[in-house]
Amino acid sequence: MSGARISALATLRSQIERIETAEVVHHHDRVALGHGEVDHALKGGLARAAIHEVFCEGRQGAAATGFVTGLAGRVTVRRPLLWVRQDFSELETGALSMSGLAELGLDPRRVVTVRAADVESALRSSADALACDALGAVVLELWGETRQFDLVASRKLTLAAQSSGVTGLLLRMAAQPLPSTAETRWMLRAAHSPPGSVWSAWGAPRFDVELLRNRHGPCGRWIMEWKCDECQFSEPSAYPQPVAAAPAHRPDPAVLQRRVG
Repeated sequence: MSGARISALATLRSQIERIETAEVVHHHDRVALGHGEVDHALKGGLARAAIHEVFCEGRQGAAATGFVTGLAGRVTVRRPLLWVRQDFSELETGALSMSGLAELGLDPRRVVTVRAADVESALRSSADALACDALGAVVLELWGETRQFDLVASRKLTLAAQSSGVTGLLLRMAAQPLPSTAETRWMLRAAHSPPGSVWSAWGAPRFDVELLRNRHGPCGRWIMEWKCDECQFSEPSAYPQPVAAAPAHRPDPAVLQRRVG
């Protein structure tokens, strides 16, 4: 066997050992999301020092962005959040709204945005940021199918996250899931609002969340509601169904029954 192959094999073994060792170290470092069934499936909550992928279908970019914002709010605590966006993503979906992030409970003063000219720049910026233990989380937003983000690139991000303890959130729009080293993989859709009057239409954001991959537990699908004031997810609130009023020209059935009896 040539010296180059021996060196490459040794490097690969070293990387595998680092991944396995880091998984043991960070196994119990999880943050509860607030939704009981989801936290149970995640063995206590979302794992820090790992990569988590969030995908969305069609025109569900706003829902996916809101969900990622919620995840970031849970894992960052009081540390800064770095949000790396591909230029093309901003052309398709518009710029991030700082006031919108604030309404969701995220402090805009702790959010740093980076615009990357292409996928390679976005990946490099994210890998460098994930290696900085001063951050709480790094969001990498990529648009469309990208051949540059392969299993090797995913492994680099995972190694950087495990080494620093920083959580990576990968937001993929208009893309199909591919093999990766992500801890979890989610598919996001906007959930229907509960029934109610027009005046009560503006309520807590609701997400139709499907956990497609979970390395340490089961998968599933849930409705998750985001509580902006508490900055956490929860089970959907129970809303009573409206009851139609009895017609004025008809007697009350209960009163009529008492009279007949």
